[in-house]
Amino acid sequence: MSMEHINNVNTVAQLIQLAVAPVFLLAGVAGLLNVFTGRLSRIIDKLEKIDNFISNQKTKEDEKKAIEKYKDRRRFLTMRMQNINYSIFFGTSTGLLIAMVIVTMFLSALFKFEDSLFIASLFIIAMLSFILSLILFLREIYYTTSFINKKKTTLKK
Repeated sequence: MSMEHINNVNTVAQLIQLAVAPVFLLAGVAGLLNVFTGRLSRIIDKLEKIDNFISNQKTKEDEKKAIEKYKDRRRFLTMRMQNINYSIFFGTSTGLLIAMVIVTMFLSALFKFEDSLFIASLFIIAMLSFILSLILFLREIYYTTSFINKKKTTLKK
């Protein structure tokens, strides 16, 4: 085995070691995306339940009353759905950017070009995207808890 071959193997091993941290980050992002899509699924189920209830009304007058009754709830659920969709978008963007960081690290080593500024920029953009995703998720949690608290207050009256 030549010394050059050993150095190449060592370089690849070092690259794999460097890529491990972003891969763990990808796993964390994937877990969060699973939570986000679960919440989205529940929101969609609630919207469908409301829509089915409205469409199952016997008369047009009953349907109008049901639409009026559930208009605010439907608007609220739609707002939550849009919010969690944005959260999923930014979470997915984070995963894509982290994957690009890993690929760029390997390509820069294989083709011997130094572009640490590009790699750092991708990582910073990925973290900003991740932060946005988490802020939107916090907003979703706030919406949900504020609705529950509002519901408790109305029931006590």
